[in-house]
Formats: sequence, structure tokens, C-alpha cells
Amino acid sequence: MADWNPWHGCQKYSEGCMHCYVYRRDASYELDASKVRKNKAFDDPIARKRDGSYKLSSPAMVYTCFTSDFFIDEADQWRADAWRMIKERSDLSFFFITKRILRFYSELPDDWGNGYTNVTIGVTCENQARADERLPFFLSLPIKHKTLICEPMLEDIDLSPYLGGPIEQVVIGGESGPNARLMRYEWAVHIQQQCIAASVPFSFKQTGANFEKDGRIYRIARNEQMKQARKSGLSWTPSPIDQSNADQT
Repeated sequence: MADWNPWHGCQKYSEGCMHCYVYRRDASYELDASKVRKNKAFDDPIARKRDGSYKLSSPAMVYTCFTSDFFIDEADQWRADAWRMIKERSDLSFFFITKRILRFYSELPDDWGNGYTNVTIGVTCENQARADERLPFFLSLPIKHKTLICEPMLEDIDLSPYLGGPIEQVVIGGESGPNARLMRYEWAVHIQQQCIAASVPFSFKQTGANFEKDGRIYRIARNEQMKQARKSGLSWTPSPIDQSNADQT
């Protein structure tokens, strides 16, 4: 596993961005997270050692652009070079999450075709309105590997119209930070049930800082949020038989 942030900084875009962790972290260093800038790490995927081998060895999952958005318009001037490095490092798997999937065709490489096999794109939909806005378009796109992300999850969401074939996983989680908005246990259960019905792997990643279950609100420390989500037992992976039946429907 490796991190690659070719550029840093972002513009708040929709409801899920209100308490963005990048803004919160940058503010602690008296930095302005709204200014998008190219990072010194830009060329990391193709950086080489003295013997000519790549510094970033394979196989590896490369979590890409997690301090910005890969499709943010301020990065249009750099995206073609980022795609070029992703294509060159076909031995690595690149994963990035975007709220700006509607800009998918901006600066897309000419040889994209039906998608690069080493790229997984996750689309964030923090509420029903954003799911209905982004997911029909997302499902139509030529992308080899697609993931849905409901994080921070701000309300109960019906993803059932969008699950199935092209969606490889659904990941949900609450919001962190001192001003975190509430997440409810029943929302996680509802998404789990939808994923089970569609035989799509489901991951309850973390509870968030404010979590309600059975009418009681819990304030959960950051280092406990993933642990508590795991303890819930809600994360689910279909059996080979479930997956085979889903593929045939």
C-alpha cells in the first residue's frame, strides 16, 4: 500500500465537504487548503533508484489524490501527466475517490478506451440528492473498476437502483472532527441490506465522531471509530455462490 498525492488542496464542492479533514489539518499549520498546488511528490510513481529500478515497487495499491480531488479543474494542467504515469506503471493499482465525476471526460487520455485495468474510481455520494445526481452518469462510464463511497454519510440513502454488475464495493462511514454531523446505525444497516440483496461487498469503514444507535448518541474518539465499525459486524462479503448468482442476473 502506498499514498500518492500529485496535487494538494481543494475547493469545497457539496454538502459532504463542510467539515473537510484536509481543511482542518491545513488550518492547524496555518495553510490555505483552498489553494490547489502541485506537490513535490508529483513524479513519485516513476521515480527510480540508482540501479534504474522504480522506487515504488509492485505489487502495490496506490491511494491517489486523497488530499484533493483528481478531477478538480485547478489540476487540469497536470492531469495528462498524471495519467501518463499511471499508464506507465501498469504494474501498480491506482485508486482515487472523486465528488467531481461529472468532469470525468476532462483531460481523459486518448488511449483510455474502456478504462485502464489498473485504475479503480470511487464516487462519493453523501446523501440521496448526490447519489441521484452522480451515480447514473457514473454507471454509464467506461471504467474497469467502480466503487461507491458514502462518507461522510449524512442521511439514509437508497442505493438499490445503482447496485449490481459494475459496482465492486460499497464503503460507508460517518464524519470525524469536532463538528462532526450525526450518523445513525440504522443507515448502515439499510445500506448493508441493499448490498446483500445485490451481492455487492459492503464495508462499514468507521462510525464517525457522533454516532447514534438505539436512540443513544455516542461521542467516539478518532482512534476508536474504525474499531467500533468493525465490532458492529456489518461489513459483508458475498460467498462465491452469492456472487455467481448475482453475475447471472
